[in-house]
Amino acid sequence: MGKNYDYSYTQDRELSWLKFNERVLREAGKKSVPILERLKFLEIFTNNLDEFYMVRVGSIHEMSLIHDHHHDIRSNLTPDEQLTKIAESMGPLYRLRDKIFTDVSEELEKRGIKQCGFADLNMEEKQYLKNYFETMLLPVLSPIVIGKQHPFPHLPNKVIHIGLLLKKKGKESFGIIAMPKDMDRMIFLKGEQTRFVLLEDVIARYCDVLFRNYTVEDKTVLCVTRSADINPDDEIYENTDDYREHMRQIIKLRRRLHPVRLEFYRGGSKWIEKYLMKKLDISAKEVFQSLTPLDMKYVYQLTDHIPKEEKKRGSYQPFTPAVNRDLIPGESVTKQVLQGDKLLSFPFESIDSFVQLLKESARDKETISIKITIYRLAKQAKIVKYLCEAAENGKEVIVLMELRARFDEQNNINYSEILEEAGCKIMYGIEDYKVHSKVCLITKKNSRGIYYITQIGTGNYNESTSKIYTDLSLLTASKAIGQDATKFFRNISVFNLDGEYDHLLVAPASLKNNIIKYIHREKMKAESFQPCGIFMKMNSLTDRQIIDALAEASCAGVPIFLLVRGICCIRPGILGKTENIRVESIVGRFLEHSRIYSFGSGEDLEIFISSADMMTRNTKRRVEVACPIYDPALRKRLSDMIEILKKDNVQASRLLSNGEYVSKRKKGDEPLSSQTYFMKDARRHERKPKQKKTGFFASVGRRLFQKRTGR
Repeated sequence: MGKNYDYSYTQDRELSWLKFNERVLREAGKKSVPILERLKFLEIFTNNLDEFYMVRVGSIHEMSLIHDHHHDIRSNLTPDEQLTKIAESMGPLYRLRDKIFTDVSEELEKRGIKQCGFADLNMEEKQYLKNYFETMLLPVLSPIVIGKQHPFPHLPNKVIHIGLLLKKKGKESFGIIAMPKDMDRMIFLKGEQTRFVLLEDVIARYCDVLFRNYTVEDKTVLCVTRSADINPDDEIYENTDDYREHMRQIIKLRRRLHPVRLEFYRGGSKWIEKYLMKKLDISAKEVFQSLTPLDMKYVYQLTDHIPKEEKKRGSYQPFTPAVNRDLIPGESVTKQVLQGDKLLSFPFESIDSFVQLLKESARDKETISIKITIYRLAKQAKIVKYLCEAAENGKEVIVLMELRARFDEQNNINYSEILEEAGCKIMYGIEDYKVHSKVCLITKKNSRGIYYITQIGTGNYNESTSKIYTDLSLLTASKAIGQDATKFFRNISVFNLDGEYDHLLVAPASLKNNIIKYIHREKMKAESFQPCGIFMKMNSLTDRQIIDALAEASCAGVPIFLLVRGICCIRPGILGKTENIRVESIVGRFLEHSRIYSFGSGEDLEIFISSADMMTRNTKRRVEVACPIYDPALRKRLSDMIEILKKDNVQASRLLSNGEYVSKRKKGDEPLSSQTYFMKDARRHERKPKQKKTGFFASVGRRLFQKRTGR
């Protein structure tokens, strides 16, 4: 290895991620969380775990085959050692999920909502399900018995199957049935209560009829998870000049990659387990038993069948994002941004203000061009509508559409075609570098010359996730920021990653180096006994150079507060290393997603919002942008937000030096949830539309009319 790392204050990124997902799971176990929301947290945990195996475990598995002597720079573990520790961590997580699912199911049953097993059904209900199987399912099922003429089939990623141990003339065989596509996952039973049976349970119950010439010895519900870790830029996958078609092929290839996990629902025989392990070429540490359904996406459909009052009682109180406190509803967003910078805080404030800005720009005669980087979009995106309208109105519209946004590739392919047909110029990023920045530059021209409105944010241009992710979005008419944004788009268009900027920090060239410089600046201030401090809010912290710089600053006495939602590879509180570092994580109703980097205090304060986490992939292998906040009022607002985030003792957990998380709240403490505070704060500061002015006679006439008519 090239460098001797100090591992005394760092930890493995994968194990840290599992701790994050455990915090998500524990939200499902909190009785203070509404019952239907607890069910959703179970689904989020399960979906997170699926993606973890597809992406991270898939990647480590490939590395174990190619670079088996590689040592992780944070944990010093080899890939095989990482896989072993991941597997060891999974058993307790599966058991905890089963326990919480049982608790949640029991609570739901008290409220008249029940997932039924066949032991819960009467004869009439069993007959109904049998008839349903024979009329609706039997015609679309495709059973296979493995033999010489029927080789073992490909089991697609995350598709539920029924596996059967069959016997005929003393010989054992394996049968398998895939869950049919486009069938309702839940079959609801008649009655006043909300009772249902899962589709896989019905198929497993009655599928014996498909194997009449065999004896069914055992059967189980199972699911295979496959690696999804394909690098779209690898030459091995290059066989077309059409990048959209290339990405379509990548999506197909992903379905056939190596299995990394085998799950069984409610058990199964050892014979089936050993048979599948051999056929799928996986080890015992990659096999898991679950009493919780293997795919829980059905929970979102379940709420549609729950009585209105029960749904209301079991859910969070509805929250509609407010209009930004500095924007007057009904007035031009463009004109208001020209008067001063605006900062949108999602989901507490609405993304509609930015959408309105695009709409105005698409129709404004002074607009010359709109340039934007897009990573993820909503399924129904108004943003695309107004970009298309701008192009159709003769504006130059340049869209850098990142087709490699994992699991959103098809959505981005579809939108790139729509935008191109409308006349937008489409770029697909830079080879070997994902474009993850969130920048929109609107260039305008009037009699006084060229001027800009620039939007730079921490999250995607996604109207759906803006209601559930916490993000920040700056709208500014700053000439300096606009000129840097102009350079940014010019450099991206010619694949220049080494461009120089006066204000923006842009990865991979200048972001990390500048962040380290700011950390070092605070270290120097501490050494000369000047006021100093660092606050960094992000999703993940894995970059070894950033970690080491923070540890050095801690040793110099710099107070450091890290608010890291997910992976955190630094361990705080290590004497002589990280004793001045405090790490917390907030997991709650909304997904913490904003990135804020703050250095110093008072007049010396430097504060940025960014699209980048402090991960090596972001700082070195992605195009990311961090933007300084110059407006004094907005700096004050962000500083106030930071103080509230620090004080959260309801949704926040504190990371200990041993890698475990504990609740912050102590007995007698006044509870403070930052997300609840920001919801109330947004509503409290929301401005109302201006009342239309009316003349004296119109006012008198209205009062006379009301008096006479009683209206």
